[in-house]
Amino acid sequence: MSRKIFCTFLNRYAEGQDLQSYPGELGKRIFNNISKEAWTKWQTKQTMLINENQLNMMNISDRQYLETQMIAFLFAEKNFL
Repeated sequence: MSRKIFCTFLNRYAEGQDLQSYPGELGKRIFNNISKEAWTKWQTKQTMLINENQLNMMNISDRQYLETQMIAFLFAEKNFL
């Protein structure tokens, strides 16, 4: 049975993620507030950012940049829907 949450990204109720996709407190926030659909949108955006900026996920500054972009995408930007 799927878990319904109020997705703050979509601004409506939607199917929640099955598992916490990101570690730590941020991961808990994502798990409780971001739906599967919104997480899929982020994964698409993430892939684009990695490719366009040639990010190396072994580089901590690149991972920090991507985390900042993820927070902005999931919790701050609302105008692109």
